Amino acid sequence: MLELAILGLLETQALHGYEIRKRLREDLGLLSNVSFGSIYPALSRLERQGAVEAIEDPGHEGSQVPMTGSLSGERAALRSRRASSTRSRRGKKVYRITEDGRRQFAELLDSERDASNDDARSFGLRLAFARYLPPQARLRLLERRRVQLAQRLAEVRDAISASEHRLDVYARSLMEHAKESVERDVSWIDKLIDSERARAAASTARAQAGTTTEGPGLPAPQEPRELEALQGLQGLRQMEGDPL
Repeated sequence: MLELAILGLLETQALHGYEIRKRLREDLGLLSNVSFGSIYPALSRLERQGAVEAIEDPGHEGSQVPMTGSLSGERAALRSRRASSTRSRRGKKVYRITEDGRRQFAELLDSERDASNDDARSFGLRLAFARYLPPQARLRLLERRRVQLAQRLAEVRDAISASEHRLDVYARSLMEHAKESVERDVSWIDKLIDSERARAAASTARAQAGTTTEGPGLPAPQEPRELEALQGLQGLRQMEGDPL
């Protein structure tokens, strides 16, 4: 999950290690507890795999020892520079994704490996980067989660029915709360699925309308992959008001 999140963030722009941690905490709250002790080893693994590359920050300029005219003052400034050099060494590096990294990110994002065991964090992370998925892959992601939520809802309802006569009012209210939470998640995912299907239908209708304007005997225009991805991105931006 961490490597998927890092590659997803680097798809947008090159970032320092500390900027990656900040984005993970602020933009992807699902990984709010991630530490530098996890981020830099993950970056090193990705770098060895050729998925990311570290470069010197072109905007970084090394600090110069000020010429104060005072020998003691210049010595103090030099000691300060040496003390801070170790702390800032990591900050000079900027990480950017490579073409191999983009391919790896796409595979991780659309992977159905262990799909039956997807938890809320794994699904939430993939949904956060769903704009990079083709429309059909987005729909598969949402429908897979819908199946998992429906199964969870059935289990909660069965548990409530089985314990109806032995739970006190407080324990029962807690189970009812769990059931209502899953029901809200199901309703939310249903709206996302409906939106994806509506966009797919609209895209198909536009494509069919385009074939009728070409005239007899002319080939139907082929929609490029880049345009399809852009339409999916625009559709997801319209849904950004939905809670994650």
